[in-house]
Amino acid sequence: MSEVKAAGTDKASLPTADGRFGEFGGCYVPETLVTALKDLGEEYQRAKEDPEFQNDLAFQLKEFAGRPTGLYFAERLTEELGGAKIYFKREDLLHTGAHKINNALGQALLAKRMGKRRIIAETGAGQHGVATAAVCAKMGLECVVYMGAVDMERQKLNVFRMELCGAEVRGVDSGQKTLKDAVNEAMRDWVTNVRDTHYILGSALGAHPYPMMVRDFHKVIGQETRSQILEKEGRLPDEMVACVGGGSNAIGLFYEFLGEPDIRLVGVEAGGHGIVKGEHAARFEGGRLGVLQGCKTYILQDKDGQIELTHSISAGLDYAAIGPEHAYYRDIGRIDYGYATDDDVLEAFQLLCRVEGIIPALESTHALAYTIKRAPQMERNQIIVMNLSGRGDKDVNQVAKFLGQDV
Repeated sequence: MSEVKAAGTDKASLPTADGRFGEFGGCYVPETLVTALKDLGEEYQRAKEDPEFQNDLAFQLKEFAGRPTGLYFAERLTEELGGAKIYFKREDLLHTGAHKINNALGQALLAKRMGKRRIIAETGAGQHGVATAAVCAKMGLECVVYMGAVDMERQKLNVFRMELCGAEVRGVDSGQKTLKDAVNEAMRDWVTNVRDTHYILGSALGAHPYPMMVRDFHKVIGQETRSQILEKEGRLPDEMVACVGGGSNAIGLFYEFLGEPDIRLVGVEAGGHGIVKGEHAARFEGGRLGVLQGCKTYILQDKDGQIELTHSISAGLDYAAIGPEHAYYRDIGRIDYGYATDDDVLEAFQLLCRVEGIIPALESTHALAYTIKRAPQMERNQIIVMNLSGRGDKDVNQVAKFLGQDV
């Protein structure tokens, strides 16, 4: 690793006090939210140093969410591909079906600490919405979830799950009717109701302190992975892989290993129908530097700054911007990024079901598609760890439609 990379992976220095990861991040919000975000950041710092808060969070992660999750050796997939040993970090086994509950629990406890009894959230594929709704039900908090109308149609099961937990799901009919538009509506709500409402942002993006908070609530993924792989293999992996929408599951896995120069870290974006304008959501393939929904990062936008249309087979990855910490580590060369197309994902989805009996979320399957291509290129004595960030129950009907089957 070069000197600049080594300096850039000084985790203790990031983000800066004003929420910067190099030139990325920051806090670009309406004046109404400046004080709220400042108060949130200060309260979060106090909570980080409060043993009672941390003990409560650890208890809830264990008893309610189901941590620690397993590190699973995919023996048959490894044999099928004939290359590196493949391990899955099984976040799909968490309560509500994905890693999202780590952050939802942390932020809900923080909201109660701040005396906020009303919670709002945005969701794309619905897993963050379900996690937030479940946590609010457990803690007796009012819950409103914003979701694009297109995403509501393709994730009907998760909409019903949120409603079963007592959440009000508000459809968004503006723009592309997907995740970006749900975030817009959630922010409008927060501006209006900031005194009694906390916004549980679901990914490692947005205005400071959200990228830092979401990362911190998910870094347990990598911490567990380190101890588990050392127990199973007696050494650290050669490569680690995760899908990247906003980037919460990926930074959660990678953060613990940023200072390990011998471990290659790879984030996988949504390649959609290919890298053609409006047909993908791979920000590092077609994006440009700009500001969207609170932070400076890479964004899919035209020369006039208008946000481009995005597409992915996965409702959770078709967001026009990427988390600022990911943008930083990509620019200094610490994390590599690739993409998987919809066709790659459908093939990988079916292979994992057939060979391992695991139905993965379409988001996670982007990382799987990369892993399936990458593992055979590696030696048999090497190890690749992939974050299986969610399970695919929610996606089965959609996959059936793509495959021309009626279920």
